Amino acid sequence: MRPFGELEADVMRVVWASDDPLSIHDIVDALHREGRQPAYTTVMTVTERLRTKGWLERVKQGRSFRYSALQTAGDYSAGLMEQALDSSADRESALLRFAGRLDPAEAEALRRALARMPAEPGTDG
Repeated sequence: MRPFGELEADVMRVVWASDDPLSIHDIVDALHREGRQPAYTTVMTVTERLRTKGWLERVKQGRSFRYSALQTAGDYSAGLMEQALDSSADRESALLRFAGRLDPAEAEALRRALARMPAEPGTDG
């Protein structure tokens, strides 16, 4: 899995923040409100690339398309973390170093998540 480019990440952040599917115009407007000034055609190209990569789906509405996320921001982050672990010669050490960098609230959230997990991944208990 390749990390998103800067504009891809911005587009996905806008889409993830919306409860409703967005048109290219909606995405461009949101980026402009954030101080970014990408051209409409550039956003259209990036959005279509994200769709072909399986991150977005589009639905025809009138004469335009509306886009929504097929995967969550959490899915993306987890994929990047898995990729980083896969590149490590010592996954356990990498996990421990990562956990050691968490702030107390994040560490507690991780503890709670681990407590809810089954003893063996892929099982219910």
